Amino acid sequence: MARLAIHSKEVLDHFELTDSRLLGITTDNASSNYSMTRELQPTLEASGIKWPALRNHIPCMAHVIQLALGAFMSSLGVKGHTKSWEAHERDQQFGENESTDIGKSQRLRKEGNARINKVSAMKPGLAKIIEKVRI
Repeated sequence: MARLAIHSKEVLDHFELTDSRLLGITTDNASSNYSMTRELQPTLEASGIKWPALRNHIPCMAHVIQLALGAFMSSLGVKGHTKSWEAHERDQQFGENESTDIGKSQRLRKEGNARINKVSAMKPGLAKIIEKVRI
């Protein structure tokens, strides 16, 4: 984990976040992230930065909730979807019958056109945001 801490420090240095601007690091609950923050603390302290890992490592609340709900649903015997949300939406929009290569190519073309249309619809809003940022 020392290596991960060193890489994290390099990223923080690159974005000039190793002074008082580094308030905390939010991660999922993988044990490697806890180890990394424990290793990051002395790495930062060697640079003269006081950063107590125990106080400044923040587990992602959404991930904690998802894990808790998953365990709860599993205890009830509820099974999740076997398909991803994106695959389910795609099947709903374009139909589930892709028994031929022609059907698959038609679906891919429709899907590509749908994405292009979504991006095109976003252009005016993005232009307004960019204009406000410039001001």
